[in-house]
Amino acid sequence: MDRYSRQTLFAPIGVEGQRQISDKHVLLIGAGALGTGNAEALVRAGVGKLTIIDRDYVEWSNLQRQQLYSEEDAKQKLPKAIAAKNRLQEINVEVELVALVADVTAESLEQRIKAEKVDLMLDATDNFDIRMIMNDVAQKYEIPWVYGACVGSYGLTFTILPGVTPCLHCLLKKVPLGGATCDTVGIIAPAVGMVVSHQVAEALKILSGNMEDCRTKLVSFDLWKNQYVALEVQKLKDLNCPSCGIQRTYPNISFKNQTKTAVLCGRDSVQIRPSSDGERNLTELKTILENQGLPVENNPYLLSFEIKDHRIVAFKDGRVLVHGTKNINEAKSLYYRYFG
Repeated sequence: MDRYSRQTLFAPIGVEGQRQISDKHVLLIGAGALGTGNAEALVRAGVGKLTIIDRDYVEWSNLQRQQLYSEEDAKQKLPKAIAAKNRLQEINVEVELVALVADVTAESLEQRIKAEKVDLMLDATDNFDIRMIMNDVAQKYEIPWVYGACVGSYGLTFTILPGVTPCLHCLLKKVPLGGATCDTVGIIAPAVGMVVSHQVAEALKILSGNMEDCRTKLVSFDLWKNQYVALEVQKLKDLNCPSCGIQRTYPNISFKNQTKTAVLCGRDSVQIRPSSDGERNLTELKTILENQGLPVENNPYLLSFEIKDHRIVAFKDGRVLVHGTKNINEAKSLYYRYFG
């Protein structure tokens, strides 16, 4: 217990809270900037079990802010989940670590929740499709989860407690179509650290049996503009919400509402269709892409650009074609990288 003595000296946690933390299982989705920060903090805090799911591998551009990875990981293009586990094992051998190199789907997440007890889910993913799946699974199986996102110098976080707070669907109503990403507008490490601090603090409250101390406000900030806002959102809890309302249907884990992918026959291409209907703002998207130095071609119906060996075409109806691959996971990675 000497290892956690400074944590147990903190009265709200204490010896009993530390014991509870060591008995809990956290499911962390995403092992990028937020994921590595959350993972290291929880492992150092002595969480009992940590499962990390991520589909990507370590690249040189990750090293600026993704704190668990080394240059050697980037040289080897090691899967992030594996590289994270390797480093975390060196930090605390007492924690049970599970690393899964996989894409999260509604089916796979539900199967995992059914197969083993999960006490908390942490959002460190890079897209709203997966977040909305997490939201519905959390509501269906009554698992608390902490939403977090950051881009540029801006960050956002919210703790979702089933039956208590509004869910993500209450706040968003539908999945956003398009938006800024780290690959289009960049990100600074302090913004990551701020979101991680909020997420881990909430996680420790939940894991140590202090759920009544959880923050019920949505926090957003912009470190560059010196702005910090905590919004009271409890009134947004919707009794008719299909995810957490009285007659819930969990729309984001039904097949018809999931992002659809298809390998196009004979074309070395993958088509990706968003989970929700709606027009994409091609003018705004063109501006974002051109600001990154990408040569964008467009007409009133679509725009296209090339990145390495791939040509990516975005249509006004939200569909995207990724040319130059038949690998669905590779295509989805490019899709979320440039379209949010």
